[in-house]
Amino acid sequence: MQLQQRRVGLLVQGSTGKFDGPRARFFVPDDRVENLMTNNLIAKAAIDRRLAEIITPVIEDLGYELVRIRLMSGKTTTMQIMADKPDGGIEVDDCAEISNAVSATLDVEDPILDAYTLEVSSPGIDRPLTRLKDFETFEGYEAKIETAELIDGRRRFKGELAGIEGDEVLINIPEGDETITIGLQFDWLSDAKLVLTDDLIKEMLRQRKDAGALNENAFDEIETEGSEEETN
Repeated sequence: MQLQQRRVGLLVQGSTGKFDGPRARFFVPDDRVENLMTNNLIAKAAIDRRLAEIITPVIEDLGYELVRIRLMSGKTTTMQIMADKPDGGIEVDDCAEISNAVSATLDVEDPILDAYTLEVSSPGIDRPLTRLKDFETFEGYEAKIETAELIDGRRRFKGELAGIEGDEVLINIPEGDETITIGLQFDWLSDAKLVLTDDLIKEMLRQRKDAGALNENAFDEIETEGSEEETN
C-alpha cells in the first residue's frame, strides 16, 4: 500500500492493546534530572515557550489545541504552528481561523522583532507526540522516541506504544526473541513521533471518513516505512 499524505495547512506572510510481558524501568542519575525536567515537546526553545504562552489561550478559546510551535531562523524567520481539534480532523478553514486570531494577538504583543512568516498546519498522519495524552490516544501504533540523555546506554527507542502509567510512557520494543515493555518518564523525552505505517493510515482515513472530513485529494502515492523493504 502506497499513499502520500499532505498536511492540511495555511501559509501567511506576517509580521492497540497492552503487552503483558517483561517490564523494564530506567533511571537517570540525579545530576541529569534537572536538565531533563526542562524538556518541553510542544515548545523547546525559550522563545517558543514565550510564544506558546501567548497563543495557547487564543487557540484554545477557538476550540483547538496547540500541538507544537517552532520559530525557525533562516533567510526568512518562520513561525510554525501545529494545531488540532480535540477529536482531530482539522481543515484548511480551521487553520485560517487560527492564523487570523494568532496574527491579531501577535500584532499587539509583538514578541518577534524581525519580519516573519506564519505557518499554521495540522499535525499530519505521522504526527509528533508532544503531550502525555498523545501516547495514550495512539496506543497500539508504532512510534519513534528519543530521550534528551542516554538511558541505559541509548537515546532512541522504536516500538509499539503501550499507553501510559502515571507520568511514564510505555513502549513495547523487541529484545532478541522476545518483546519487553519499557517505561520512560515523559520528562525525559526530547522527541517523539508516530511511524507512518499502513495500519496508521487506514485508521486515520477511517476516523476522517467517520467525521465527514475525508478529502481524497489530500493523499497521493508515497512509501510508508517498511514498504520499500517489501518491494526489494
